[in-house]
Amino acid sequence: MNIESRPAAGLTAKARAAFLWACALDVAVRKPGNVSLHSAGHDMRARQFLDSAQASAPALFASGVAVGARIEAAVRATRAVAGCNTNLGILLLCAPLACALERLDGRQPPSTGQLRTALEAVLQDLDIDDARAAYRAIATAHPGGLGTAPEQDVADEPGVDLRAAMRLAADRDLIARQYADGHAEVFGLGLAAFAGPAGQPNMSLAQRVQRVYLAWLATHPDSHIVRKQGAAVAHAVAVEAAAWRERLARDPQAGEGADFAAWDEALKARGLNPGTSADLTVCTLFVAALLEPALAAQGVAGIDALFPGAMERSLLTP
Repeated sequence: MNIESRPAAGLTAKARAAFLWACALDVAVRKPGNVSLHSAGHDMRARQFLDSAQASAPALFASGVAVGARIEAAVRATRAVAGCNTNLGILLLCAPLACALERLDGRQPPSTGQLRTALEAVLQDLDIDDARAAYRAIATAHPGGLGTAPEQDVADEPGVDLRAAMRLAADRDLIARQYADGHAEVFGLGLAAFAGPAGQPNMSLAQRVQRVYLAWLATHPDSHIVRKQGAAVAHAVAVEAAAWRERLARDPQAGEGADFAAWDEALKARGLNPGTSADLTVCTLFVAALLEPALAAQGVAGIDALFPGAMERSLLTP
């Protein structure tokens, strides 16, 4: 793939910081069903996710490298330190954005329109080599419940470019749908939830993260749960999430209470991991910090304040 690269070292460094900040928040904030610093789950611990973010970042932000190659190298780096799939969905979502940044003037943060235009150009340029690399990455990550597909199954040699392959899966996989639609829901649903309601300007960072997560989980049956436990179970979890979304809209502090923690543990006890919703939450946070780099700088202090001593500052530095 021909990538139009411009000198943007400053923007790349800020983007890497934004990515690490988003990945750190992924485990710093309780998101029911997901692994966090509060609670391990699904035979995984928070440390594996933090190590994965650090290990995958160099490949994800390797200048001039194609989307598929970034994904494959980042997945291999993750596997080497975590020993399991912790971030395949995150890398699939964030790699096109990392490439898009190289099409922009790195002297200042992009506007939403500039970032979306650059992202669309990257997605349009995806080719069959990107598909081959992404398929190899998926095989290496070996995500649970993947199953088979009637067309362009990832176990086979791809016959179309990566975006075309994602479009074939868009009706059953929310990450694939972002490739098809230019991450439209990330820029829409995700960022709107992160911004918070106009009447609550002083929401904490943790509350905003929980808003994003619940927006994804309540709006769409989680693709990972659908693959592993079926559509009916995923729909039931979405209904539970919708009730919690309404409750936290009335009382954002409820996300820190015993009932919310109990829902978290109950989902894990049932083996329910809304992993796709978590991946989309990370991507939303990443985009938010690309558009407003000060978020990641403020996030270091914010995360440390939420969990004193629990988050290693080295993870959060470019």
